[in-house]
Amino acid sequence: MTSSRNHQEATGLGQAEEQLNQQAQAAAEIQGLNKVDKEIQAASQEHATELDDIIEKYTT
Repeated sequence: MTSSRNHQEATGLGQAEEQLNQQAQAAAEIQGLNKVDKEIQAASQEHATELDDIIEKYTT
């Protein structure tokens, strides 16, 4: 049961992350990105990959 709960939590985190990314992309399309925004977005994608690897390691 614990692994099922962990999987649900990981799935929920993934959904929340996806929603935030979609909102950021929509805002960027409306407002445009400045240099700092671009750097933050690039850095967030790097960490998302590492986080995904960790979540996958412990949920499979």
